[in-house]
Parts: sequence; C-alpha cells; structure tokens
Amino acid sequence: MMVKIFKITAISEGFSYLILLANMLFIKPTNFVLYKTLLFPIGMTHGILFIVYFYLAFIIKSQQKWTVKDLAAVLLGSLIPFGAFFIEKKYIKNA
Repeated sequence: MMVKIFKITAISEGFSYLILLANMLFIKPTNFVLYKTLLFPIGMTHGILFIVYFYLAFIIKSQQKWTVKDLAAVLLGSLIPFGAFFIEKKYIKNA
C-alpha cells in the first residue's frame, strides 16, 4: 500500500516541479502578476509533495530493499527535473 502511495506521490511531485518551473520560465517574463498569483498555490503544493516524497522514501526503504546508495539516488531524483519519473520507473517495484 505504501509503495503505491509513494508511486503516486513521485509522479505528482514530478509534475508539480515541472509546473513550477514552467511558471517561472514562461509566465514570469510575460505576465508577472499572473506569475505571482500562481506562485503560492503551485509552490505550496510542490513543497508538501516534496516533503511527503522524502518521508515515504525513508518509510519504504526496507520494504523495497534499497541500499544507502539506492536511497540517495531516490532522494536526489526529487531534486532533478524529470528525476521523479525516472525513479518511479527504476526503483519502485511491487506497486
């Protein structure tokens, strides 16, 4: 059950990161007011998902039989754009 929740969280966190980047790269230069309006809800959503991603990664570490190196890769994957999608495909089993 926790693995499935982590999988959903990883995908959601990846999308929220990309939306946050798109807001910064595409909307900010053209419409600063819209950028500021969208920044808080998108940023807060991404922040919550990021924290849940880290928390769940530590919880399912033993269940997935990850080494410290695997856990480090999973945690690092949340910091890189598209990383959460790669992690979800490579490291999440039995979901």
